[in-house]
Amino acid sequence: MTSPASPASPASAAPPAYRRLSVEERRLQLLGAALTLFAHRAPDEVSLDDVAEAAGVSRPLVYRYFPGGKQQLYEAALRSSADALELCFAEPPVGPPTERLARVLDRYLAFVDGHDAGFSALLRGGSVAETSRTTAIVDEVRRAAAEQIFVHLGVDRPGPRVRMMVRTWIAAVEAASLIWIDEEKQPSAAELRDWLIDHLIALLAATAATDEETAAVVRRLLAQETPEGPVGTLARRVTPVVSEAAHLI
Repeated sequence: MTSPASPASPASAAPPAYRRLSVEERRLQLLGAALTLFAHRAPDEVSLDDVAEAAGVSRPLVYRYFPGGKQQLYEAALRSSADALELCFAEPPVGPPTERLARVLDRYLAFVDGHDAGFSALLRGGSVAETSRTTAIVDEVRRAAAEQIFVHLGVDRPGPRVRMMVRTWIAAVEAASLIWIDEEKQPSAAELRDWLIDHLIALLAATAATDEETAAVVRRLLAQETPEGPVGTLARRVTPVVSEAAHLI
């Protein structure tokens, strides 16, 4: 009597069929490996051999797709990161402006947290991988951030004081992000976000005191805010301090 055939053991199972990657799929695979490395290591510390090992391919294959070597690969990775970072700033113009910007900062700080070493190397400069092209990519991200802030402030054609104020705040956000990385990401991202929103409100108020365009922006902003929102909360905290200072004058 013939016994029934026993099921095949895992060891004897046929291996999965190998699928050759298309040109675009292979390029994306190599770029993904490079992005992971550049996210947590400075460009100077990443070699093509590192990228090849991370992708599980040979060094010549990396060169086939990026004949410009590490510089071309770094610029492609930077372009990809810049595109992702610009998406952080996109927020529907619905609801109180400061609450919209809080959501933008949440996404921005999450990006910084996930790309700490690469972000730090990018903004500090001085890398051998830094070129006019990489600088232009970074500046493009800053311009995109400024344009989105103007949208949330309701400014179509900002004057010089408003432009300077927004660019000053963006520089402060970048500096605070670098310090946050150096300080082992303390305070928490939520506390840093709230402080940066307070910083923007304070800049708006100080600029509005001597610039009518900014004063109009503040009036429009206040009309959209809620008593429980960032503006109302900061006003309640600052009022006693301002009152005490006024008695000293």
